[in-house]
Amino acid sequence: MDARITKLQEIEKRYNEISDEMMKEEVVSDPRRFTKLSKEQASLKGAYEAYQTYKELTTAVEEAEVMLKDEDPEIREMAALEKSEAEEKLAVLDDKIQELLLPKDPEDDNDCMVEIRGAVGGDEANIFAGDLYRMYAYYAESLGYRCEVMEESPSEAGGFALISFRVKGNGAYRHFKFESGGHRVQRVPKTEAQGRIQTSIATVYVLPVIEEDDFEIPDSDLLIETHRASGAGGQHINKTDSAVRVVHVPTGITVNCQDGRSQIANRETALSIVRARVYEEMKREKEEKEGALRRSKIGTGERSEKIRTYNYPQNRVTDHRIGLSINQLDRIIDGRLDDIVDALLKNDEKEKLLNENV
Repeated sequence: MDARITKLQEIEKRYNEISDEMMKEEVVSDPRRFTKLSKEQASLKGAYEAYQTYKELTTAVEEAEVMLKDEDPEIREMAALEKSEAEEKLAVLDDKIQELLLPKDPEDDNDCMVEIRGAVGGDEANIFAGDLYRMYAYYAESLGYRCEVMEESPSEAGGFALISFRVKGNGAYRHFKFESGGHRVQRVPKTEAQGRIQTSIATVYVLPVIEEDDFEIPDSDLLIETHRASGAGGQHINKTDSAVRVVHVPTGITVNCQDGRSQIANRETALSIVRARVYEEMKREKEEKEGALRRSKIGTGERSEKIRTYNYPQNRVTDHRIGLSINQLDRIIDGRLDDIVDALLKNDEKEKLLNENV
């Protein structure tokens, strides 16, 4: 436990440093800096509190050991009971501390961006993309998060050829990060007169929102153009250059936004998406170069990877990465994703524990 105690001491020191910083006038008057420190402290709180409990229990054990040497048999009996209880609590706490000190994704507490596309299956894939969007919107609402649509291309048959939105709330990325990949639906389309089951696919792509203060892209690396927003068939829907296209020249990553109310809003959205995608790409390249590419068995997050099947005739949802099947598709499509997300998070935690013990 010595190495873990050292880690806990470092966490305690940093937690207290943050508390001191947040009392300073220059920090209180700087909302961005104050928020950043608050988030960092919140991420340390679990381990900090566990360490305070650990110190209390170890002190209790030490005091009980002294009392065990007392001449009074009643005092020795009471001390033995107190020591036994404290040691039992320490054993439970030890497991909790091990979990709290597991490597944590630094973006877990961030907002996230979710992009859904109708992929395979024509109109039915687009309709399913709309179903997934509503599922995620309901799920986000159940967690107290807020969704903001960033870009959308509605399908004439219903649903979306593309919809991207931002989920705002502390811990949003942690709850959505394992949704990236191909989502397969098996059901009878409304347009199918023969009642035949069709298989269609929509893809989901989730990225953490990266703030400009955390990851800044040089202006020289960006090509920003404005153009007129257009509707279906290329018809202009306004007469001003409100749409914005941003290209990150070194990587070729390109984002086009035209759904905002103004050029300023579209520019801000496009830059936010570019920043997230460039950050993810550079993070991936860095990990590959260092030989530390940590790909969870939960999945790579590639859009081509089929991660989940929604079988309507059998009212079943199956997550193929962890072999989980739930015969409650009707509940899940209504946004009650907790059972699936919790299982994915626990599986990720289990793998991290195994890697720590290797």
